[in-house]
Amino acid sequence: MHFKLNKIQLIPILTYFALTLTFSSCGESQQENPEEIIAETRKEYAPDKRVALFDVSYEDGILVGETNLPQALEDLKHRLDERGINYLDQVEILPNMEGDKNFGLVTISVANIRSAPKHSAELATQATMGTPVNVLKKEDGWYLIQTPDQYISWVDAAGIEIMTQKEMENWNEASKIVFTSLVGYVFSDESRASMVSDLTAGNVLELLQERGNAYEVKLPDGRIGFVDKSMSEPLHTWLASRETSHENLISTAKNMMGVPYLWGGTSIKGVDCSGFTKTIFFLNGQVIPRDASQQIHEGEEVDREKDWENLQVGDLLFFGKPATDTTPERVIHVGMWIGNNEFIHSRGRVRISSFDPESEHYDEYELNRYLRTKRVLGKESQNILAVEKFIQ
Repeated sequence: MHFKLNKIQLIPILTYFALTLTFSSCGESQQENPEEIIAETRKEYAPDKRVALFDVSYEDGILVGETNLPQALEDLKHRLDERGINYLDQVEILPNMEGDKNFGLVTISVANIRSAPKHSAELATQATMGTPVNVLKKEDGWYLIQTPDQYISWVDAAGIEIMTQKEMENWNEASKIVFTSLVGYVFSDESRASMVSDLTAGNVLELLQERGNAYEVKLPDGRIGFVDKSMSEPLHTWLASRETSHENLISTAKNMMGVPYLWGGTSIKGVDCSGFTKTIFFLNGQVIPRDASQQIHEGEEVDREKDWENLQVGDLLFFGKPATDTTPERVIHVGMWIGNNEFIHSRGRVRISSFDPESEHYDEYELNRYLRTKRVLGKESQNILAVEKFIQ
């Protein structure tokens, strides 16, 4: 028997089936995408991959990858459990070094720290001799390390001496000197006939004894030599004398005039723009974040209207592209105010620029891309710390 329904008779039947499907759908558990939960966790714990490692993914029911943030991993697993998502945890927690050698010291005057474990990789930053680092893992002849300013990148094994926590404690307790001249050397003996290593400002070495006009020193990797007293001083004396005064900041900055621009550089051998400002502050007792895009989030804003009367020596000027309706702000460059309508910065080389149209150093290019100025001197921040926190 066949029935034929008109349109009016079909309406209540179709409505019934629609409601049935809706209630059935709402009653079933809709499992969330694990990758979205991972992304949510990463955004919370590791929004800046330069300073935090959370390389985790979900593949065929297995959590894989690596992280140096165990609490973030535990939180991720809790979130997955809450949502009823099954998984097998195979994430590697770093550090993961044999013999608990999770610490290291830079053993050369300037170590190049790269974005990948190869010499052709981008230079991410630098670290000077005696800088303590956390060692996360080894790959071939490279170590993945985290520097005192939290940067995570790769260094050639020849650039650091790895050690246990006890060995690091022994280093911290030893008497040390700091090299204070811009460049110099460790010599093999007092006759200065041969060289053990070159040195740059801020290098730290263990002090063995005083020998006339020289210090007998030991490098972090055990090499022994002699450093001229006139170019160095005991570390504790140097630390006690550090002061980010206007005079000291200007003096340090101007002593680096002409140093070539080097992408990723943070030493007298070459600096990029933020590496320059970082080095100025470091040599006067403060450790500030590595990159301009990090430095701009510190301190107090003092200008964005190009009112130079508001600025003081040591203020950081930021340049780049302002935000638009469709694109975010891009911080591209940074320099330090030195007064008299002038700032010092690294572009091509360390140079002085002026906002005074009558000055021979007038810099219309930077003026046109000026964003704002921040004051970090005297401003408390968990990201701006005293240099003795890292050099003992």
